[in-house]
Amino acid sequence: MTELKNVEQELGRFRTRLLAAAAFVLFAFALLLSRLVYLQVVKHDELSTQAENNRIAVVPIVPNRGLIIDRNGVVLANNYSAYTLEIMPAKVADLDATIDQIAQVIEVQPRDRKRFKRLMEESKNFESLPIRTKLTDEEVARFTVQRFRFTGVDIKARLFRNYPLGEVGSHLIGYIGRINEAEKEVIDESDDAANYRGTEYIGKLGVEQSYEAELHGATGFEEVETSAGGRAVRRLKSNPSTPGNTLVLSIDIRLQALVEQLFGDRRGALVAIDPRNGDVLAFVSKPNFDPNLFVDGIDVENWKALNESEDKPLLNRALRGAYPPGSTYKPFMALAALTLGKRTPQQTISDPGYFWFGNHKFRDDKEGGHGAVDMYKSIVQSCDTYYYMLANDLGVDAIHDFMAPLGFGQLTGIDMQGELRGTLPSTEWKRKMYRQKEQQKWYAGETISLGIGQGYNAFTMLQLAQATAAVASGGQRFKPHLVQAIENVETRAQRRLSGDALPALAWRPEDVAVIRQALHGVTQEGTSARSFAGAAYASGGKTGTAQVVEIKANEKYNASRVEERHRDHALYTAFAPLDAPRIALALVVENAGFGAGAAAPIARRVFDYLLQGQYPSEEDIIATREGLSTAPMGKPRPAASVPLPGASFNGAAAALAPSAAPPVVLTSDATPSRSR
Repeated sequence: MTELKNVEQELGRFRTRLLAAAAFVLFAFALLLSRLVYLQVVKHDELSTQAENNRIAVVPIVPNRGLIIDRNGVVLANNYSAYTLEIMPAKVADLDATIDQIAQVIEVQPRDRKRFKRLMEESKNFESLPIRTKLTDEEVARFTVQRFRFTGVDIKARLFRNYPLGEVGSHLIGYIGRINEAEKEVIDESDDAANYRGTEYIGKLGVEQSYEAELHGATGFEEVETSAGGRAVRRLKSNPSTPGNTLVLSIDIRLQALVEQLFGDRRGALVAIDPRNGDVLAFVSKPNFDPNLFVDGIDVENWKALNESEDKPLLNRALRGAYPPGSTYKPFMALAALTLGKRTPQQTISDPGYFWFGNHKFRDDKEGGHGAVDMYKSIVQSCDTYYYMLANDLGVDAIHDFMAPLGFGQLTGIDMQGELRGTLPSTEWKRKMYRQKEQQKWYAGETISLGIGQGYNAFTMLQLAQATAAVASGGQRFKPHLVQAIENVETRAQRRLSGDALPALAWRPEDVAVIRQALHGVTQEGTSARSFAGAAYASGGKTGTAQVVEIKANEKYNASRVEERHRDHALYTAFAPLDAPRIALALVVENAGFGAGAAAPIARRVFDYLLQGQYPSEEDIIATREGLSTAPMGKPRPAASVPLPGASFNGAAAALAPSAAPPVVLTSDATPSRSR
C-alpha cells in the first residue's frame, strides 16, 4: 500500500531549515562585518602603525666618536671608516662550514676565526659579528658577487677608532672595545639607553672610559622603506647623529713621548703636574701597549702576550702602582717636624751611622755616619739616622695625620677610573687591616722605618707628585686633572675644566722656605747635583731608593748579586723653577738602583724640555735609558724640530704641526737602609 506524503508538512520543515540556514548565514556575515568594523575603525590606527612598521624600518645612526687632542692640538685619537664582513649567527645553520666557504672567496686567517669565536662567547646569538675587518675594495667586490650564497652574512661600513701615535700615552688615553654583557646591563638600566642603540663599542680605559659621555655623541636615526626580504629600498626620513665632543688634554704629548723614550725598556712611572692649577703635563707608565690592538678585538696571541707578560704592560703604574717612597719622603717628614714643633732648622743630631731602638739596630746608608746633622744637611745628604729619630719622636699617628692632607694614602680624585689609594699606615689602619689580634697591635719599632719612606708606606707616583706640587706652591693644592677643556663639535666653543682648588694647607711660610732651600741644595751639592750641573734654572729635588726585598742583618746590599726584579727602585721628586714653580713631578724606575743615577737624569731632561724648549740629543737619550747619564751630553735640539715618535695609521695627518713646549716591603729592625 502506497503511503501519501503530507506536502504542507514537508514544506514547513523545509522553510524552517531554510530560515535557520539563512539566520546562520546572516549571523556569520554579521560577525564578519563586526570584525571588519573593529579592525578597520576601532583598531585602524594601531594596525596601520604595525603595517607601516613592517614596511618601514627605523635604523639608528651611530655618531662619530669625539676626537682626543693634547694641549697643543696634536691628535691622539680619531676615527676612520672601513668595510667589515659580518655574520649573524642566528641566521646561519652551520657556522664552521659557512666560514670555510667565505675563506674561499676572501682571506680568513686563523686569528680571525679565534677572534670571532671569542666574540661569539661574549655576545648574543642575534648580534652581527665581524669575521673580517678592514676589507679592501677588491675583497668587497669579490664577496658582493658571491653574496647570494651566504644567508646571514653581509658587508657593513663601520667606523674604527685610530690611535695615531701607537703606544705613546696609551695608559692615559685608554682604548675602546665591544660592549660586554655587564656593560650592556648598566646601559639598559640607565637614562641613556636609547642613545646607545646600534652602538657596539665603548671606552674601556683611560679618558676614553672616564669621558665616555662626552665622546660618544648623540645617536641619530633614519626611516627606510624595506622590501619583503628586509632590504632597504629607499630612505623616507632622516635625523642625523651628532658627533661626540673633542677632549683637549692638559698633557703635552711631546713631553710624554720624550719621557717614554728616556725610560726605554725599563719599568716605572712618572707624573708631572702644574702646581698652579693641577694640570697633568705627563702621565707615564712603562711599559705600555698599542691601543690599536683592541679596536676591532684583540687576537688571542697578542692578548696572551700582554696579559701574561712579567713586565705587566697593562698595569697603569702611574695610577695603580704603589711604591715605598724611600728618601723622597724625608722632606715631608722634616716639614711635619717644623709644623708640629718637634725640630728647629738649626737643631742637630749626632749620626754615628746607626740608630738603636731597644735591642734593634737601624743602620744608616753611610758607614760611620754623617756626623753632626741639622735639617738642611739631613735632606741634602739624605741622612737616615736623622729620620729614624724623628719618626720615633713623632709617632705613627702624628705622621699619618700630617701626611693625609697632602694626599698620601688618599684618592686624589683625578679624572680617570681605577685609582689606587695606597697605604698610609696608622694604628687604626693596622687594626682594620689584620684579623688576628696579635697582628693588629702597632709596635713602636715599626714606626722607625716609616721615617725613611719604608715600612708599610706605599704610594702612587700621582700621590707623590701631588704632594710635591703642594710643597712647591707653599701649601696651595689642586685636584689633578688630565682633561683641560671640552670642545663642542658643532660650535667649536671650549668649556674649560679648571682645576678644583682644594683647601690650602696651613703651613708657615718660613717652614716651607727651609724645606725648599734644602731641596734646592740637593741639586747643587747633594745627591742630584751631577744631574743638574749647568742647568740654566734653579730647581728643588729629592732622590730616593726604595728597598724591594729584605736583606739580613749585617749583610751589605750588592745589586750585582741580587736578581734584577729584587733590586732597589730608583725615585726622584722635583719642582722648577725654584721661585715660581711651573712643574712638579715624581718618578720611579723599577729595580734601577739609586735615584740619583737612574731617576734624577730623567727629571733634568723633563725640565730642560719644558723650561727651555730643549730636546736631548740621540746619544743622550740612549745613555739615559741605559742609566749611564747625569747632566745632558751632546748638543740639545729645539723641541719643535723633533718629530713625534711612534706614529701609526694616519699618523702624518693626525700629528699636527710641531709646537714648542709652552709652558711593600717591610724593613726589618736590623735591615741596613738604602734610601738615598
